[in-house]
Parts: sequence; structure tokens; C-alpha cells
Amino acid sequence: MTKLVSVGNVAVGNGNKIAVQSMCTVRTADVEGVVRQIHALEKAGCDIIRVSVLDEADALAIAKIRQSIHIPLVADIHFSPRLAVLAIESGADKVRLNPGNIGGEREIALVADAVRAHRIPVRVGSNTGSIEREFLARYGRSDRALVESALYNVRILERLGVQDIVISVKSSNVQSTIRAYRMLAEQCDYPLHLGVTEAGTAEMGKVKSAIGIGALLCDGIGDTIRVSLNEDPVQEIYAAKNILRACGLEAYAEVVACPTCGRCEWNSMRLAHLAEEELRSYRGKLKVAIMGCVVNGPGEAADADIGIAGAKDYCVLFKKGKVYRRIPAADAEREFMAELKQLTEQ
Repeated sequence: MTKLVSVGNVAVGNGNKIAVQSMCTVRTADVEGVVRQIHALEKAGCDIIRVSVLDEADALAIAKIRQSIHIPLVADIHFSPRLAVLAIESGADKVRLNPGNIGGEREIALVADAVRAHRIPVRVGSNTGSIEREFLARYGRSDRALVESALYNVRILERLGVQDIVISVKSSNVQSTIRAYRMLAEQCDYPLHLGVTEAGTAEMGKVKSAIGIGALLCDGIGDTIRVSLNEDPVQEIYAAKNILRACGLEAYAEVVACPTCGRCEWNSMRLAHLAEEELRSYRGKLKVAIMGCVVNGPGEAADADIGIAGAKDYCVLFKKGKVYRRIPAADAEREFMAELKQLTEQ
């Protein structure tokens, strides 16, 4: 069990639910644009949001942004402890530091003083692109270097009286990411923020994140996650939620659908997509089965709350494996979606 760290009103670690994070793609000084993007992320299910701080304008904008959003805001800092302090004083709920570029103990001490004064946590975020020279020279660009670089900076923060710490050790290589987090989990009990950094565009980025984050979550490792995609950040939230659901860590409306074959004589694929979209915002636990033919019908989806299986001229609707209605195939989409809406509105 990891320690409890509070990020604003979100409890991270100590067995609390996995917090889903994302990062704004709009320049932080553009307050209106950032707030608009955060509101979309809140609606999608984001728990914690991060913004980059490149200069004073960005740091000062945090105060205005905080007034208009409902989730904790994290300031992402590189190179400048002064900007970290300014962001904290502007109301950031947490600050993220990169061990490889924030400076030495003197610079870290400046941030530590501000963190303690404002009683907020800090994330030590190590990644393969900015491992400190000492550990890069000793271990190369490896998972061991990631872990040692992060823990070195954690120990400095501990000596400076900072106790609320979250750690991440991200790589763009999935295997290295998994090894690094497993190694880190054996050496500390701080909450861990999971992610595969620079995972890529939507398709491959989701696959890499699902493997890396999913493997660790199934190991019981991880307290908060971000799926890093070169996409609209709302897509990161949907992908993160899907990973949590696939790992059995979040109740959801599951749509199971057979891959179809030559036996399928109706458009089950279209109906599966429609059902999934209809259920995207549904927060309860539900299993929906859309099967291409009667061979893959009620028998293979006997535990589904509601399902449909088709033939050329007709489809059957079933609940918990029992057929209860037979309808013309031409009416399947309309009839099934009406049944689904009725079920979710109960």
C-alpha cells in the first residue's frame, strides 16, 4: 500500500481509486483557451489536469485558471525553480519537477520551501530524455538510470522536509517502462504516476499505453495514470478509462461483440459502435452483447444483461442468455437501441 498524497481534493495512493490525468495542449497564458479545454476534460472524466509553465505569464495565469475549473491543477516545470515557486504562489495544487533539468540541491531547496509553505505535493518526474548526467554515465539510458535519478531527487526533497511526493519513471519504450516501475515499487512506498512517455499518435499510442500501464496496474502498481497521445487530450481520458476498465479497476458498461464472419448477414458492426457511443457516459456496471449470428448468440454471451444476435431475416433479443423477443432484421438497430436506452434510464 502506498502513502496517501492529496492533490487538491483528489486523494492519490493508499488504495484510493486510480486518478486519471491529462495535460493541456493550449499555451497556459491563454486563460480562456485553457479553461475551455479543461472543461471538456472534466466532462470526459479527467481527475487531475497539468499545464506547462514556460514563463512568468504562464505561471501567473494559473491563478485565473484555478478560479474557473473544478479539478486540481498541476504546474509542469522544466529548467526554472523560480517559475516553480511563482506557479505555486499562483495557486497550483501540485508541481511536477524533472530531475534531469531542474538543477542541483540549491535549486530544489527553493521549490521545497514553497511546497512546504503552501502544503502541496510535488511529483518527481523522471524520463529517459532527461536523466541526470551522473546516472546516465553510470547506467546508460536504462530503467535503472531512470529509477536512480528519481530516487536521488526524492532523497533531497526528504532532507528538505518535503513528505508529499509522487514519482514517475517514464520511457517511450514499453518494456523499459514496466521494468523501471517494478524496480521503483520495490524501493519506495510513494504513490506512483504511470505512463508511457511520448507514446505516439492515437493508434500506436493507445496500444503502447495499454500494454505498459495495463501490465503494471494488473501487478497492483500505480496510483494515477496518464495516457500520452499526440491527439486531443480528451482522447487520453477515454483511453485511460478503457485501460482501467479492461484491468477490472472501474465499473462500466461493457460492449462485447463478435468479430463477425461469413455467417453474419446483418450490420452488427454498426450497431456495436452505436451502442458503445450511447454508453460512453453511463457510469453503472452493464454488459451488452452484440453477436453476429445465432451461433455466437445467447450461448456465448449468457452473462450479458442484454444482447442481440442476428440472422438474415430476423434478430433475437436476449437477457442473461434467455431469448425474449424476435424482431425483423430491418428493425434490429432501432429496436435494440430503444431497449438499451430504456435499460440505462431505469
